[in-house]
Amino acid sequence: MTRARKGKIARDETFDDFLGEEGLLAETEELAIKELIAEQIRSAMELQGLTKTAMAQRMQTSRRQLERLLDPANPSVTLSTLRRAAQAVGRRLRVELG
Repeated sequence: MTRARKGKIARDETFDDFLGEEGLLAETEELAIKELIAEQIRSAMELQGLTKTAMAQRMQTSRRQLERLLDPANPSVTLSTLRRAAQAVGRRLRVELG
């Protein structure tokens, strides 16, 4: 998967290949995963009619911490916070290596 010249992408190159060559693949994947988790938590909150304040109370945390969790651009979320959020909406956090 080589490029013919700068600015041109080989036809058999995937977007993942491009991101990898640019050194952006890991960061992009992390952001996508974080966004998916935040959306799943938001959806579960909505289904249960939970406000952010009520969700924060269930998690035994502050609303500010919940805002950080729901912000896909904020990478500083711990597994402990994710686990508490999952439990607060009746779900279980699963982490897998693929």
